[in-house]
Amino acid sequence: MMGDWGLGGGLSMFLGPLIWIVIIIGIIWFIAQAGGLSLASLPGSNGKSAIDILKERYAKGEIDKEEFEQKKKGSKQLKLESSELPDYP
Repeated sequence: MMGDWGLGGGLSMFLGPLIWIVIIIGIIWFIAQAGGLSLASLPGSNGKSAIDILKERYAKGEIDKEEFEQKKKGSKQLKLESSELPDYP
């Protein structure tokens, strides 16, 4: 009986962990759905850009023109720095 791999042979070595991964992902998904969680409910995911939020704050009077310009300049600088990063495969 040497070399007897049982049911499925080496295939069960790969299917076992795969089945557990699918079960774990399913449980996480179920809990997230039951709790009402979604990507849209996460903080900062309202679809507005940083500039849009900055304009709203300026319009409401939460920040003055000097602070608006400073933050706008900082936002553009961050955008430039992130666009200069190389793309890795």
